[in-house]
Amino acid sequence: MRVQKIIKLAEVYRRNIRKEICAMKLTSNLVKNRQAFMERFDNNKDYVVKDFMCCNISATVIYLRGLINAMQLTEFVILPMQRCSKLPKKNVEEHIKNNIITYPELSENNYVLSIANLITQGQACLLLDGYDKAIMIPVDQVPERGVAEPPTSAVMYGPRAGFTENIKTNISSIRRILKTPRLISTKVDIGRLTKTHVQVMYLDNVADMDIVNKIINRLKLINIDGIIDAYYIAQFLEERPHSMFKQVGVSEKPDVVCAKMLEGRIAILVDGSPIVMTLPFILIEDMQSPDDYYSQPMRVTFTRVIRIISIMLTIFMPALYIAFELYHYKAIPLRFLVTILNATQGLPFNAFIEILIVIILFEVLYEASLRMPKYLGLAMSVVGALILGDTAVKAGIISPPTVMIVAVSGIAIYTIPDQAAQLSLLRFFMVIAGGFLGFYGIMLVSVFVLLYLSDFDNYGAPYLAPLAPKIVQDRKDLIFKTDIIDNKLRPFSIPNKNRKRAR
Repeated sequence: MRVQKIIKLAEVYRRNIRKEICAMKLTSNLVKNRQAFMERFDNNKDYVVKDFMCCNISATVIYLRGLINAMQLTEFVILPMQRCSKLPKKNVEEHIKNNIITYPELSENNYVLSIANLITQGQACLLLDGYDKAIMIPVDQVPERGVAEPPTSAVMYGPRAGFTENIKTNISSIRRILKTPRLISTKVDIGRLTKTHVQVMYLDNVADMDIVNKIINRLKLINIDGIIDAYYIAQFLEERPHSMFKQVGVSEKPDVVCAKMLEGRIAILVDGSPIVMTLPFILIEDMQSPDDYYSQPMRVTFTRVIRIISIMLTIFMPALYIAFELYHYKAIPLRFLVTILNATQGLPFNAFIEILIVIILFEVLYEASLRMPKYLGLAMSVVGALILGDTAVKAGIISPPTVMIVAVSGIAIYTIPDQAAQLSLLRFFMVIAGGFLGFYGIMLVSVFVLLYLSDFDNYGAPYLAPLAPKIVQDRKDLIFKTDIIDNKLRPFSIPNKNRKRAR
């Protein structure tokens, strides 16, 4: 009992200490203020303190080496203050901030912990003797790659710009397209150690504010030590976190994100990630390509039909082959059955084991090719599949129909690359069902998945809309693509304020 009391007292003491540290404010004594930051950045070799005089007032600039643009700090802050010949007797700090420092976006802060966090984010802190507030100067310098076409979203026509790892660049890319004051941006910092900037952007005259507030509140409730990429946050925003189905839309192209925002979705940008998330998300989004909106409607309709067929081939083709060969061989046409029997005669494994072996083999090749150097990976994935498949057939381990079926199924997955992970898992479950229960097992899994997705509501948007529930208006952009002049209303599948998009 005494040990437990001591532990509780120690916890209370630690909490009080933390509160005192968080509430610690600057004083009007420059020496004490400098000492507070020296203790905060103890043993940090990148910690820099620059002392100088502004007329008769002592001043200090504090920053971390490597995070700021030293030339800008010198040119716009230090040199103008050193060259100042006269200061007013009152409101000296305001005079320096408004008339001497020629750098925009200045801010004031008097909490030591908050200032220290801003310093670690690339801001410089200006302290003046006799004043209890610090002037924060955003002279951050972040290495950035140029804007280029994203490798995961290549298009034949349309804009080729992509997002980068710099959130400021990404925000400006969106604002260049949506030139309206109705584009609202809300900032949230997440991560106790990383303090990652997360920006929520939406059109306030289109987006449903209940969904906007729900997303912002969920972001504010995230309590984690660090956020490295957008996918860290995606898991916190999912309505069903343990579901295998994708619940957050992602894109690396500003034009795609802006098009989704014009329909009522909300964009979530994460500093350090070229991936921008959008919510609400429905399944049909991944079956649509950016090229669809820069091509003729008839061509788009044809390609969408091909994608639907590809999905069916991916999910059902291996499972149906197993089911028909093991359980329902009487339903196979005689000539085709004879061909299969000749190809599988003398093999040590049945169709179920064969399919599993080939699927696992292809998955191993895929994972290996991803982690190999770019050119070696391409060669290994193509040559490896050909050599291993041909060798396995000649050795009498697997049959040619099995290799062909799994290969066609594997290729068809990547007609919809954003759903590749989910389609691979569904194919595996179908193969297991077909191997144990035949056609009835495939039907049971299919019905279960359809019922599950039909009851899936993602931030007010039905996951299978506009098929379930049936929304006639939104079917104009489902499989059969209509002209843009015929789509005068925003989707009814996505909650939004203003339904009219064209008159």
